[in-house]
Amino acid sequence: MRLETCWFCSSNIYPGRGVVFARNDGTVFRFCRSKCHNNFKMKRNPRKVKWTKAYRAAKGKDLTNDTTFELERKRNRPERYNRDVMQKTLKAMERITDIRNQRESRFIANRLKERKRQERKLARKQLDQEIHLVQSPAAAIASTSKEKLKTPVEKVRGRQKMQE
Repeated sequence: MRLETCWFCSSNIYPGRGVVFARNDGTVFRFCRSKCHNNFKMKRNPRKVKWTKAYRAAKGKDLTNDTTFELERKRNRPERYNRDVMQKTLKAMERITDIRNQRESRFIANRLKERKRQERKLARKQLDQEIHLVQSPAAAIASTSKEKLKTPVEKVRGRQKMQE
């Protein structure tokens, strides 16, 4: 069973599915569904359409340069069948999928770290701006009265401690 890849979105095309478009010059384009075929006819660039694999690779949203992808590369040379090599290959394929899944999860976690950091920073900023909603009025009055009782030297020392 030969699986082809869609020219537009790079997904798998299973036998008996999809559309084949051949130009007069002999170039053949295979599409997984009419959505891809119609986008191709509208002359859209797959790198600018958000749901394609080309877009995700171009924007750094997917893991693209990984050594585990070497196994899926199409080879035009026929290999001589050897039972031992075949068994080792099947075992390696299972291990490679595990490694790929671990690397993808690590890649996604690293991508999301920056966003979490930004969200925490925005939450702190919002809390500083709207502390009066969280803090009780009595606590606010008590803190202002303590500030008034401090001498100017104590205020400066308090600021220095906060900066450290």
